[in-house]
Amino acid sequence: MIDLTITDDVAYVVLNAPDKLNALDQAALADLEAAYETAEAAGVRALVLRGEGRAFCAGRDISGVDPRDDDVMGFLGGLVTPLLQRMSAFPAPTFAAAHGACLGVGLGLLIATDVVYVADTAKIGSPFANLGATLDSGGHALFVERLGAHRTLDLIYSGRLMSGAEAVASGLFSQVFPADQVTDATERAAERAAHGATQAFLASKELVRALRDDRLGLWQSVAAENRAQAALCDTADYREGFAAFQQKRKPVFTGRD
Repeated sequence: MIDLTITDDVAYVVLNAPDKLNALDQAALADLEAAYETAEAAGVRALVLRGEGRAFCAGRDISGVDPRDDDVMGFLGGLVTPLLQRMSAFPAPTFAAAHGACLGVGLGLLIATDVVYVADTAKIGSPFANLGATLDSGGHALFVERLGAHRTLDLIYSGRLMSGAEAVASGLFSQVFPADQVTDATERAAERAAHGATQAFLASKELVRALRDDRLGLWQSVAAENRAQAALCDTADYREGFAAFQQKRKPVFTGRD
């Protein structure tokens, strides 16, 4: 089950199947995508994703899967990857609060989120060798980029799970909090962003995407920043930000372009 509430320009999306550690089947993936579509249509200025119960998301729900006729390409390529791409391209800052198991597709949900705060109880890695399977949903790319090839393969071969503190220290995610504080910290960050300069945030989000996916060099990046800054000059928030600075007051951003 996927729950969605929208309050004060912030969407709160909750994976709510704690009895199965929020593992996702085909129906849950469709519901999750629908929640993001609804939030986008509502014009929210920030989104929070979290899981109910003992885990953020233990990955794919394989409780009823028969490996002899499992359509892995249909599930991963046809359902999971398009969902992750939609999440990554969401037109507002996105935040995730992660605790307990964050594995497989669950790890992919975090990779597709802009800012990830993890609990010290989080468990992150690749235990799939015990299933005769491999890491998916972007896990290899994240680990190799942040950990390097040797540490990535050590995690995969050993099946060892990193704690939240180790994951943050290794540069995988943003900040670590005690388990009873991570949701509140994440929601506060999202609520601050929802009152910020949305168009400027989206410009930075696109620049970060281009640096990651298009491998921009230094001067290509500088040129892209120049274009983004010039485009922001035409936004209401840019004008408000300058006016507030010059008038020595706090800006009131609307997020309009």
